[in-house]
Amino acid sequence: MKHHTVIDSPYGPLTLVADDGILCGLYMTEQRHRPPEESFGTRDETLFAEAEEQLEAYFAGDLKEFTLELRLHGTPFQRTVWGRLREIPYGETRSYGELAAALGNPSASRAVGLANGKNPIGIIVPCHRVVGANGSLTGYGGGLDRKQRLLDFESGTVTLIR
Repeated sequence: MKHHTVIDSPYGPLTLVADDGILCGLYMTEQRHRPPEESFGTRDETLFAEAEEQLEAYFAGDLKEFTLELRLHGTPFQRTVWGRLREIPYGETRSYGELAAALGNPSASRAVGLANGKNPIGIIVPCHRVVGANGSLTGYGGGLDRKQRLLDFESGTVTLIR
């Protein structure tokens, strides 16, 4: 059974979605591939305390790695890519090609990009840490402005103001 809540963040409202009490979605407003609101289930503020605490600590600059249990709904390939995203250290980036090579298929950078774009748990599964081969910003479901702001925040070049 799905439930959701909406919390404030420096990037605008974030919708958190849980499936049987396990986080399965974190969506920004106007996010590409955002499921319809009616699929989020009933609103319940009580299920998300741990996720909210970790997100607040992250936005305060006190948390570098999330330890939440996640339920990632996707194809086996997508889930493999999303698992690799969680291995990219805070403040670092990887290219789509580097991720494809790490998966054992250097020619799969486009498929990695497609899987990255369908990531259902933004920020926590850090798809914003993936850049083009030359370091350029390419694609981000939450918008390139948010991606740049997240990367700047993690690099220490800006401090978030709430």
